Amino acid sequence: MLKRLGYDGIGYTGTKGIPEMLAALDRFGLKMFSTYVRVDVGPKGPRYDPGLPGAIQQLKGRPTIIWLYVIGKGANAEQQTVRIVREIADLAAQSGLKVATYPHTGFYIARVEDSVRIAKKVDRPNVGASFNLCHWLKVDGRRLEARLTEAMPYLYLVSINGADAGDTRAMGWDRLIQTLDRGTYDVAGLLKRLRRLGYRGPIGLQCYNIPGAPEENLRRSIQAWKKMWDEMEQ
Repeated sequence: MLKRLGYDGIGYTGTKGIPEMLAALDRFGLKMFSTYVRVDVGPKGPRYDPGLPGAIQQLKGRPTIIWLYVIGKGANAEQQTVRIVREIADLAAQSGLKVATYPHTGFYIARVEDSVRIAKKVDRPNVGASFNLCHWLKVDGRRLEARLTEAMPYLYLVSINGADAGDTRAMGWDRLIQTLDRGTYDVAGLLKRLRRLGYRGPIGLQCYNIPGAPEENLRRSIQAWKKMWDEMEQ
């Protein structure tokens, strides 16, 4: 379905079933651009999915980015986060992989500037940051140019979706995550900014909890994407 609709690949979740998924993607000439993996920090110390070292070995030589979401809090959460991301980065480097942190509303790394800060502190050549439109709208929604400019030297991944403009911090996910052809937020303007600032990395589609048939939603979004892309090329 993804190949037929015109997508280049997927963002995976977790560390299980990776060889099988890679085989399926290879059959259709698709890529696994990222896999979304949990990290915990707090009183029990930093922890990550025990399947991650094996997954990193299975992904050796692939373009997959290990995309870490960090949950927890505490007086030394920052130090724990830096330490465990360094550990994961060193494992990933052995397989030629990159690592990025995922800004998620309500998590330890919640803002794009958090992701950038951790990348700077970790100070590994294969560690970067990411920008997720829906979460940025939920926790910030302002100073886009400044946020992107700060992130650009570290930016490995971007995710977009349709969304509404306005007081986005007060909106629910039903308005902040829509198919790409819906919503009043200027996603095309975001893409133009990213291009002007020099971003050339993967751009993923956020699909979390969008109602309706998945194939129809994906079709609507890829059509909107192609229209935006064509307009940028003119």
